[in-house]
Amino acid sequence: MSAADAPPSDLTSRLGLAPDARAIILNADDLGMCRAANRAILPLLGEGLLDSSTVMVPCPWAPDALTAAAADPGLDVGVHLVLTSEWTRYRWRPLTGVGTSLVDDAGYFPTAVDVVERHARDEDVAAELAAQLDAALAAGVDVSHLDNHMGSVYGLATGRTFLPQVLELAATRGLPFRLPRSLDGLAAMGADPDAPGSQAILDTATAAADAAGVVILDRLWTHPFELAGEGTPDAEGYDAVKAGFLDLLRGVQQGVTEIFLHPMLHDDELRDAVDYAASKRGYEERLLRDPDVAAVIADEGLVRVGWRDLRAVQRGETVRRGEQ
Repeated sequence: MSAADAPPSDLTSRLGLAPDARAIILNADDLGMCRAANRAILPLLGEGLLDSSTVMVPCPWAPDALTAAAADPGLDVGVHLVLTSEWTRYRWRPLTGVGTSLVDDAGYFPTAVDVVERHARDEDVAAELAAQLDAALAAGVDVSHLDNHMGSVYGLATGRTFLPQVLELAATRGLPFRLPRSLDGLAAMGADPDAPGSQAILDTATAAADAAGVVILDRLWTHPFELAGEGTPDAEGYDAVKAGFLDLLRGVQQGVTEIFLHPMLHDDELRDAVDYAASKRGYEERLLRDPDVAAVIADEGLVRVGWRDLRAVQRGETVRRGEQ
């Protein structure tokens, strides 16, 4: 039996839910990337339309996001650990400086994950990830969890992972980490479930997380990052994106599944910053406000949880779902 076919963990029971519960975390990645991200994500969090978000601490609009998160302790905000800077015209650098193996010739994080996996030194990765978490904590954020931008620590491109560094950081700081037990649903991040060694890497990582006491997910899902047919007369519209997302929700299985999106305001700033999919990010902001999404979640009996709930499990605290 592959991990994709294996039964879920006992995480739902540890959360105080029925063992057969279908629990979801609606998470927004890329808080702090730009102003358009903050202007979309922070209200969605405040209105309860998202369960959590993660901030990209090295990015220019991170101070605004960190200030907002520190001012409202009810917001479930983690750290989106960054080792890449993917856009052409809008980029960011490591907190630990440009004199390390984490930068390209221009002094920015590399644009591609495979470059990070091939060239980054383990000690540089560990120092940078710790610096990003420390900066969020120093800003006064009650950090709920860790996850990773573009999957750059997972080893999806070349097989070389930085998961030992991440899991050590997560265990030491008492934080859960966005690592799924199954490759199911990770195609959008570049994972090939059939690639030789991919499942073995994940099995090793999940065993290491369990041994370290780091709480992880049963599954990690999203929909494609790019907008189908973008730039053509046949470009995917909102209704098509919505239909795909509703199907995704209906397919949620037993266990705890994070569904992550990148909601942003589709404005001039976003269009200037990103190379593609600005409209898709705008559609995702609309999705989270669409009453049909809430209706499907209710009709399917999906239980929404947050990363603070998982952190409570990891720390042996009482899980108080829905309380601020």
